[in-house]
Amino acid sequence: MIGQVIFIIILLAAAYLFGKNVAKVRRNILLGKDTDRSDNPAARWRVMAKVALGQTKMVKRPTAAVMHFFIYVGFVIINLEVLEIVIDGIFGAHRVFAKLLGGLYGLLIGSFEVLALLVLVACVVFLARRHLIRLKRFSGTEMTAWPKSDANYILITEILLMTAFLTMNAADYKLQALHIGHYVTAGNFPVSGLIAPLLPAGAAALEFIERSCWWFHIVGILAFLNYLPYSKHFHILLAFPNVYYSNLNKKGEFTNMASVTNEVKAMLDPSFVPEATEVSRFGVKDVTDLTWKNLMEAYTCTECGRCTSVCPANITGKLLSPRKIMMDTRDRLTEVGNNIDKHGKDYTDEKTLLDDYISREELWACTSCNACVEACPVNINPLEIITEMRRYVVMEESQAPASLNNMFGNMENNGAPWKYSQADRFNWVEK
Repeated sequence: MIGQVIFIIILLAAAYLFGKNVAKVRRNILLGKDTDRSDNPAARWRVMAKVALGQTKMVKRPTAAVMHFFIYVGFVIINLEVLEIVIDGIFGAHRVFAKLLGGLYGLLIGSFEVLALLVLVACVVFLARRHLIRLKRFSGTEMTAWPKSDANYILITEILLMTAFLTMNAADYKLQALHIGHYVTAGNFPVSGLIAPLLPAGAAALEFIERSCWWFHIVGILAFLNYLPYSKHFHILLAFPNVYYSNLNKKGEFTNMASVTNEVKAMLDPSFVPEATEVSRFGVKDVTDLTWKNLMEAYTCTECGRCTSVCPANITGKLLSPRKIMMDTRDRLTEVGNNIDKHGKDYTDEKTLLDDYISREELWACTSCNACVEACPVNINPLEIITEMRRYVVMEESQAPASLNNMFGNMENNGAPWKYSQADRFNWVEK
């Protein structure tokens, strides 16, 4: 009974803290401006099924895709085993689903063990890719000590949790064979059965190992759950909604500002009567100028580096890294949220996303090619943030590079980006 009470207290505390942290992330995301992503729900469900559930964008890198698939499926299915552990912990039972599921229970436990082994192997491979092979996309100026440590914490934690699960089952397997207490004969143990001979033969030692691994496994999962909101691994929860709310427009189609569109229409048609529009700022200077979808994407980014690895600006040695754009956005948003918690919603720290986090050199290095958007496994769009910040620099500060100002002047005077008049635009054809 004491064990049940302790477990229930830990479970409730973990649930409360997780709910509190998720609520804070939700509050931060909703600091962004509104944008309508409710159109065409059928197409959105198809995109989510294809990209988030089907992992179709992962397969462009086969090794990572296979390893990630093991972890992805293992995470989803092994949660059924976690449900049984929680019920056992609350009611003081042991393998509560064994009688309920009959012969199916053995198949499930055997499947869980195979998946646990595959998850363990995948995590070891991912650690090797980071520290032995040292893949280039896991490095960069933005990959400071914390992002690298965060990735290590996640992989090592998953290895420990899977090891505890298999060791727990191995001890349980031997206790079942000895017909000790409540250790009823249930389940198949294709992996832990190979570990069992390495464990001691005494019942007391086996029960200690089984109980220790049981507590480590479930408390570790609850602790890991509360670590997620502080980690890049939060994409576990946000990947599906982030893909569902993807931009369904064609890549490269930029947004128009109603106030600017109305002004252009009025110039072209003096009889045009524009609708009333509110303009607080042209473009983006700080995270609160972004949309809630941009901010959700910042929390969804798992820092895999696929976007940066295909960015032509980054490849040619320029300062831009699309991954850094998303990481900077998340860091600034977290800072704004912490300021609200400490000082209230009207507090300003005189810092902004532009200049304090993202430099203008980074913004103007972007070629707008959409390679980063195409590469992202969960449809994150760094380009949208870049172009909106450029819009602020051009329309609010009039500080575009000289080459762009020349182009703007040519567009206004000649109807083309070049300095030639419209009558001379096709002279090159003659030669």
